[in-house]
Amino acid sequence: MPISETWLLPDGVADVLPEQAQVIETMRRQSLDFLASRGYQLVYTPFIEYIESLSSLSESNQDLDLATFKVIDQLSGRLLGVRADMTPQVARIDAHVHPVEGVARYCYAGTVLHTKPQGFNTTRAPLQLGAELFGSDSIDADVEMVDLMISLIQEAGVAEGIHLDLGHVGLFRSMVAQAGLTKADERRLSDLYQRKALPELQEYTAGLNFGQDFYALGRYASDLDALQAHLSEDVLANPDFKQAFDALFSTKNEVQARWPNLHIGVDVVELRSYHYHTGLMYAVYAPNRAAALAQGGRYDGIGRHFGRARPATGFSCDLYALSTGKFKAIQVVVAPKGTDTALVAAIQNARAQGLNVIQLLGNDELSSIPYATHQLVNANGEWTVKTI
Repeated sequence: MPISETWLLPDGVADVLPEQAQVIETMRRQSLDFLASRGYQLVYTPFIEYIESLSSLSESNQDLDLATFKVIDQLSGRLLGVRADMTPQVARIDAHVHPVEGVARYCYAGTVLHTKPQGFNTTRAPLQLGAELFGSDSIDADVEMVDLMISLIQEAGVAEGIHLDLGHVGLFRSMVAQAGLTKADERRLSDLYQRKALPELQEYTAGLNFGQDFYALGRYASDLDALQAHLSEDVLANPDFKQAFDALFSTKNEVQARWPNLHIGVDVVELRSYHYHTGLMYAVYAPNRAAALAQGGRYDGIGRHFGRARPATGFSCDLYALSTGKFKAIQVVVAPKGTDTALVAAIQNARAQGLNVIQLLGNDELSSIPYATHQLVNANGEWTVKTI
């Protein structure tokens, strides 16, 4: 590669410059402080580890496996994975490193790496921040997590026009089991639901057991009352279906009670990460944003890979995406060179007030710091900060 091209970065990877980096770092600190105030304990996880530890999700989520960079460890000869998601690592901590009896709450923030962008105009190296709750299979835990996610989004300064989407994989999963569908039928239905291809869905379901019910699931995916009215008695009487339907209905009502002005939508055939999630799924969207600001769901049994299966629910977001379009002008105060006691005291005082102060070096002049916005000047024996 020519030397002139060596400064280029790979597709989907970018530098973050000072004006936005300051916004992101402030958001990260405030978000972690907010999660701590809700009882979520901060953990740090390694950027790379043995692929077996990261495969607790990969076994049931091929998308995550494909998103994971894999390398050979030069010390052990074993296969390593660069984390593409921090949830499996937190599950390992819950199972073995910090096995709390009862409910455990964790939060985290760190860079993850994807082999390919996971969505339109997204980075391959998101700064992932999230929270996980282990040890409770109650609806209350799901409601707490949804409430936490919405609150965090608002704390990040994104409040106007946000929209919450709710779904539950248990509805589709219970119907597939009841109808005795093949894996091929299941994959085909999932694809049709994801594409919202109703004419194709109607044609395909005509030849399936419980075909009218599968069509109704897609046709009335966003209206629980209409869906209930168009499903057969056999499906509605299915205990697994009823449990999932009641959980989705109750969660929607409880979240709406906490957030009366929040627009809440339902999509029972939103089957992203279908093989990973085991129950409720949730995501927050904002106007003019194609991708979710934050998303999560229930993934009971995630710790089974580590010998400690526990109910779990959690969410995550990309701080880079949350900070899109946000910049903060950095104010820099330039102080003259010197060791005069009054000057040193003035510099220390300005820094104590939260100002960024740079003292000139050697023969430097003010012009040597082109991004300076203020300067420290001596007026009548008193050092003061003046705008340049």
